[in-house]
Amino acid sequence: MTTPQNDFNTLLTRTVGFDRIAEMLDRTLNADVQPAGFPPYNIEKSDEDNYRITLAVAGFSEDELDIELRANELFVMGNKDGKNEATYLHRGISARSFRRKFHIADHVKVVGAGLENGLLHIDLVREIPESSRPRRIEIGKGITGKSDVKVADDKPSKKASSKKSAEDKAS
Repeated sequence: MTTPQNDFNTLLTRTVGFDRIAEMLDRTLNADVQPAGFPPYNIEKSDEDNYRITLAVAGFSEDELDIELRANELFVMGNKDGKNEATYLHRGISARSFRRKFHIADHVKVVGAGLENGLLHIDLVREIPESSRPRRIEIGKGITGKSDVKVADDKPSKKASSKKSAEDKAS
């Protein structure tokens, strides 16, 4: 007995409109390796459509931080000039520059950012356009080559259901 090969070609032949998935996976897997865990961060989901990324950036001021959104990638950069004349006996608070990259899904927008008590908060919201929301498609009888497909709400109206039951009785 042979085990079927598990590759992305099988996935792509059974989906429509997901051609960007392979590109995104490739970018993610081949991304530049970042220093492990710096700066540490959390990704919170406060409700169905609201998210918050929180990065621990102790020692960074607003002027040393930069947030940039390019297509579906969110970059957070911290730039330290390294000019510190202090002499340390122990240095446990990192003062190095960093760059973090987050992949952002379609229809997710950055709505704000703030620095408070050494934590950088980035707020995001998912706004799915009406044209992309799930909808029910009614199947019409006797399609003649032109589009007789009607788009209906999730719940059929009383008028539509009584019309359908009248048609069923006539059949």
